[in-house]
Amino acid sequence: MWVRSTMAYRASFLMMAAGNFAATALDFVAILIMFSHVRTLGGFSLPEVAFLYGTTSTSFGLADLLLGNMDKVGRRVRDGTLDTLLVRPVPVLAQVAADRFALRRLGRISQGVLLLGWSLMRLDIHWTPVRLLLVPLMLVSGAAIFGAVFVAGAAFQFKADDAAEVQNAFTYGGTTLLQYPPTLFATDLVRGVTFVVPIAFVNWVPALRVLGRENPLGLPPWADFASPLVAVVCCALAGLAWRAGLRSYRSTGS
Repeated sequence: MWVRSTMAYRASFLMMAAGNFAATALDFVAILIMFSHVRTLGGFSLPEVAFLYGTTSTSFGLADLLLGNMDKVGRRVRDGTLDTLLVRPVPVLAQVAADRFALRRLGRISQGVLLLGWSLMRLDIHWTPVRLLLVPLMLVSGAAIFGAVFVAGAAFQFKADDAAEVQNAFTYGGTTLLQYPPTLFATDLVRGVTFVVPIAFVNWVPALRVLGRENPLGLPPWADFASPLVAVVCCALAGLAWRAGLRSYRSTGS
């Protein structure tokens, strides 16, 4: 319904998608400005940073397109409109995700894909079947991991209604973090996003294998292929958190 509504005004949709594309592109413009003064950033060249940027932006864009509206759960809890979703014979999670579905978010995905393609053309990578497999694997797994963070953040809003910004710190903040090389950050921070909130498996861990770089934490080689397993575990935990949050919901009574 929302897609049909959007496409009823195609010129408006194209302008909104272009605006979304331009707004997200400003992040990479900041990186270009940095590289106008330095040859490497944390030991990584511009194409390598563009590879990190493209993979995380594409993964996050897919998750944002499908589940980006999960940050509205707190508002629905406050004003009682969640009750409307509970009486419909459709899973609440699906309804929240589909509400005001914003097709304009394709602008972020297309920007990430373009930069990823540009970086792959510029990088001198010795392609093997393993490395070829890792690229689509990290994009799909990364989208699932970000999606799990969206759902877990929405579940937290059942307890803390005004917690959308806490969720955004791990989603939008996480994708900004992963656009830069892990060598720029303190080891404790890298450990935190690897073992506590494992968003490092979105691109850092598998991407270092593709780029032929050493992992700063010295993880074993099999960890480079752990992104799908991490995604499954994250989705399972997020699903449990969502069900627990939904069970704890009490209507406003209005």
